[in-house]
Amino acid sequence: MSRTTIHDIAKELNTTAATVSRALNNHPSISSATKEVVRKAAQKLNYRQNRAASSLRSGKTYVIGVIIPSAEISFFGSVIHGIEKVAKSQGYSVLLFQTNESYEDEAQGIQTLLQSNVDGIIASIAKETTRYDHFQEVKNRKIPLILFDRAIDELDVPAVVIDDYKGAYMATEHLIRQGYQRIAHISGPQHIQIFHERLRGYVDALKAYNYKVDGDLITYGKVSIDSGRTCTEALLNLPKRPDAIFAVEDFTALGALQAIKETPWNKPGQIGLVGFANEAFSAYITPGLTTVDQQTALMGQEAANIFMNLRQEEPTLVDLPQKIILDPVLVVRQSSLRKKISRRREE
Repeated sequence: MSRTTIHDIAKELNTTAATVSRALNNHPSISSATKEVVRKAAQKLNYRQNRAASSLRSGKTYVIGVIIPSAEISFFGSVIHGIEKVAKSQGYSVLLFQTNESYEDEAQGIQTLLQSNVDGIIASIAKETTRYDHFQEVKNRKIPLILFDRAIDELDVPAVVIDDYKGAYMATEHLIRQGYQRIAHISGPQHIQIFHERLRGYVDALKAYNYKVDGDLITYGKVSIDSGRTCTEALLNLPKRPDAIFAVEDFTALGALQAIKETPWNKPGQIGLVGFANEAFSAYITPGLTTVDQQTALMGQEAANIFMNLRQEEPTLVDLPQKIILDPVLVVRQSSLRKKISRRREE
């Protein structure tokens, strides 16, 4: 038997092959009713789309490559969910590559996606990455490149980020308003812009409330549970230990919480703790972790929407925002509460 084609479906439905093609690719110009009729006809005729042939004709694979530092972090899973929501609505699939925070793996991932002829790449930079030649290659090939969360301004490509400075300021301000006096910060690698911005927000919040910025209360970790524990142990062994900690992200905060719980003198509410990212576990640990939500699903959707604009045959790059900055949301839970508060969202 010969292979069923879109022309066979068009003949069955007394319509054009172009209409069938657009319907099968979920084109927005085709109504939902027509898409459903075409889908049922394709199923009846046992049609299987030939992606390779379609790509040769159109020059597009209808695949978006996505690079993430870690699949174990729910933050990135939520961003991917947002990307896929938009991609599927436009007939695109997502090809995922995990870097494990490695520069070498990230460079290899870019090459793999380029060899797969993806139509665009959406990426978050690995912690180890300090050279960007592999991303420059994507730009040189004129393939749309969009960064999210960990963006690099010098690459001069569109990006979707949270306002990390504002989120850190809000987190530190919350601890100040709770009445904590010595607020420490566990930061991350400063070559990564988001960690630098969170440190800056912490420092400026202290200054705004006339708190002394004490270098002994600022430590730099590797952004992990173990690192959070190690940094917190060092902070709690200071002659004048902190009574609150703002951690650069939630896994660091989880390590900090483990260390805090092991101190023999700790009492509930004696040491405040705030994280950043609103990871899935943060609502279910004891005490629940106060954190900063980064609107991850929206971040993914916005990144995918930028790609959908860039994929046009004549992209109006000057009209596209170079950086979309989302507002952070402070989520208050028990880990930071020293006194009863109002006007804050609690979980």
